[in-house]
Amino acid sequence: MTVGVDLIEIDRIRRALERYPRFRERCFTEAERAYCESRRNPAESYAGRFAGKEAVGKALGFGVARAFAWLDVEIVGRPKPSVRLSGRIAVWAERAGAGAIDLSMTHSRELASAVAIAQTGALVQAKRHRRVASSS
Repeated sequence: MTVGVDLIEIDRIRRALERYPRFRERCFTEAERAYCESRRNPAESYAGRFAGKEAVGKALGFGVARAFAWLDVEIVGRPKPSVRLSGRIAVWAERAGAGAIDLSMTHSRELASAVAIAQTGALVQAKRHRRVASSS
């Protein structure tokens, strides 16, 4: 099991949303944007999802230094968020032996935080083996 944690100031995301018109499209999927824009305070929701993506990248060992693909990590679902991977990060996760990713996000007035836990190693292999054996 590996863990990733991230904490971000909501005002930092609010400023990015105001200053950079393409920030939304570069970092968030269409579904994520629709959800965040439907909220009373969109910046809080964007910040939570941004922290969630960072935490997932850290849990997978794929952080921003490795050309992190923001749109390849999608935070979906309510009230318990789940993670959908695609593209390069999905390939990376498969090669790294990562399985299910559990994500928790929260925010205060000033900060958004996220914790991601990725199953790895023997636990993932055992679940894959059981899945293959049961489908035979």
